[in-house]
Amino acid sequence: MFEKSAASDKKRWEARMTVKHLLVHKGRDVWTIDPDATVLEALAKMAEKDVGSLVVMDGERLVGIITERHYSRNIILKGKTSPTTLVREIMESNVIHVRADQSVELCMALMTEKRVRHLPVIEDTKVIGLVSIGDLLKFIISKKEFAIDQLEHYIQGGIAA
Repeated sequence: MFEKSAASDKKRWEARMTVKHLLVHKGRDVWTIDPDATVLEALAKMAEKDVGSLVVMDGERLVGIITERHYSRNIILKGKTSPTTLVREIMESNVIHVRADQSVELCMALMTEKRVRHLPVIEDTKVIGLVSIGDLLKFIISKKEFAIDQLEHYIQGGIAA
C-alpha cells in the first residue's frame, strides 16, 4: 500500500516541477539586447550582468539569442572583430523556447536534444523569463534534497513511535 502511495506522491511532486515554479525561485530577470548592437556591447552586458546569454529583442519581439558560445565560434574562430560585428550576424534566430506551464524535465530533455543551455520562457508572445541548464540543475537538486529530508523525517518519526 505504501509503495503505491509513494509512487503517486512522486508523480504529483514531479508534476508540480514546472518552469513557472522555477521562475518563482530564481526570478524573472531577462537581460536583452537589440539585434543592431555590436557583439562587443553584448559581451560587455553579459559581463556586467554575469550571465552567459542575452535574449535579442526587436522592440517587444523575440528575434534571437546570443551566447558566449556564439561569440567564440562566430567571432574568434572566424577572425571577425566584436566592435564591428552586429549581434544579428551571429545570433541564433531559430530560438528554442518553453512555456511556463511546461515541466522542468521537458526543459532538460530539450536542452539535451537541441544542445542548448538557455531557454527563453514565453507567455503568449511575451518573454517572461529565461532558464539556464544551471537553473534547472539547482532546482532539481533542491527538490530532491527536500524529498530526502521529508523521507528522513518520516523514517525517524516511524522509528520513534
